[in-house]
Amino acid sequence: MTAAVPNEAGSHRRGLRAVPDAAPGDPVRPGWRELRDDIVAGAGPAVRRQHTLGKLTARERLALLLDEDSFTEIDLYRRHQSTGPGMADRRPHTDGVIAGSGTVDGRRVFVYAQDFTVFGGSVGEAHASKIHKVLDLALATGSPVIALNDSGGARIQEGVLALHGYGGIFRRQVEASGVIPQISVVLGPCAGGAAYSPALADFTFMVRGTTQMYLTGPDVVEAVSGERVTHEQLGGAEVHGSRSGVATVVHEDEASCLADVRYLVGLLPGNNLEPAPSAGGRGAVRDERPALAEIVSADPGKPYDMRLVIAELVDDGDYFELHEAWAGNVVCALARIDGETVGVVGNQPSMLAGVLDRVASEKAARFVRFCDAFGIPLVTLVDVPGFLPGTEQEHSGIIRHGAQLLYAYCDATVPRIQVILRKAYGGAYIVMDSRSIGCDLSLAWPGNEIAVMGASGAVNVLHRRQLEEAADPAARRAELTREYTEELVHPYFAAEHGLVDDVIAPAATRAAVARGLLMLREKRTQPRRRKHGNPPL
Repeated sequence: MTAAVPNEAGSHRRGLRAVPDAAPGDPVRPGWRELRDDIVAGAGPAVRRQHTLGKLTARERLALLLDEDSFTEIDLYRRHQSTGPGMADRRPHTDGVIAGSGTVDGRRVFVYAQDFTVFGGSVGEAHASKIHKVLDLALATGSPVIALNDSGGARIQEGVLALHGYGGIFRRQVEASGVIPQISVVLGPCAGGAAYSPALADFTFMVRGTTQMYLTGPDVVEAVSGERVTHEQLGGAEVHGSRSGVATVVHEDEASCLADVRYLVGLLPGNNLEPAPSAGGRGAVRDERPALAEIVSADPGKPYDMRLVIAELVDDGDYFELHEAWAGNVVCALARIDGETVGVVGNQPSMLAGVLDRVASEKAARFVRFCDAFGIPLVTLVDVPGFLPGTEQEHSGIIRHGAQLLYAYCDATVPRIQVILRKAYGGAYIVMDSRSIGCDLSLAWPGNEIAVMGASGAVNVLHRRQLEEAADPAARRAELTREYTEELVHPYFAAEHGLVDDVIAPAATRAAVARGLLMLREKRTQPRRRKHGNPPL
């Protein structure tokens, strides 16, 4: 049985208890139950301050995240052993982090929630040790791990022991990478070395207005550079959601954020050796979507929203988009097709015409790597005019970042389906999971244009002298463009050379992709005999 925890208004909510109540007649030390209840309730003034800041307590967050009465807490009575300044007479239980395991829609997860009401959630030796235990158990049982971060950083009074604790967290996260899904939720400050933990996770959630994440705070920035900046300007959710790309998802409030975490868990496998949960077949192999022809104009220069295309392809139009506000010229999303989880990557013609640039390549590469690590098939929707030209891109490393995406696709062994909607030019065509780098099934719409470059640009390069000498350059250019298109860019050229497996009607895309995924479901590959590759990080 689990007891309810009273809130400040005197009402009761579903509780989070450490251990079952003792049975009648069991030898129980006097005051044991009262001590346990006091620890779970927390310090009243500190809880009120947390609420005043617009934040939930660690236990309230866990109650929203986990299934009712599913939480099993570990190390409830853990206390620090530090003798640092002011620490000997302050030894609260839990040491500022609630740790344990529960379920999300009946599936096992491991969790830890930093408690800002105890030492500001700062990380000391005991605090870190509890997190180490959670990560070890998650890895041992093959279960996802979810971190709720709300911490002022390393506990200064414990010196190098606090730093050593952080190192143990990071090492375990790296060991778990690609083995179990790791989700980090930033619900308060996450400063200094603590910021590396969300950066190492597979997904990072933040909440606007109450969360900040940075390596050095505003005071240090001003002391070093003279620049005055607020916490929000330096490392708020908006900054990491739209500029740095550290935040995968940004929410307005904690409740919606934690609800979204639950939804994400439902799309993911528990570990790299088991499939993602299936929602059951939806008849997708016979599902025609005529709206696709209306969404995507036959004019290759007319923009449209790739997310509308994705909504037509996936079950119930429902998908989970990652990094929505960062690198918007490529869309990355998790969804289901015919009940099975897939990863979707698509160029976004409504943003920079869908070109690939440095950040879009980085965003897509990390997503492809994640899907491959956890056996999630990839569907790539291609409508790309090329890589973004310019000195800014070249000087900031577009070659290296573009190679990251190329490497990610080449290295991926999951089922891979490419769909070319309109244009696919130059190196960007190759990088967007072309047949030449190993996609399993390549489909194209009848209006596809696959070439080194667009017909007009090719004519300008190939026939420059003819155009200069022509009596009517415009008419001659139109004639040469038509000839080039008919010879090299017609819809069946790539299919005739085995680079496209089928040319399909737009309305048949969902059914064709579903059939392809069904065909590839039992795909197997032999592991390469090497320690690991060396991607262009």
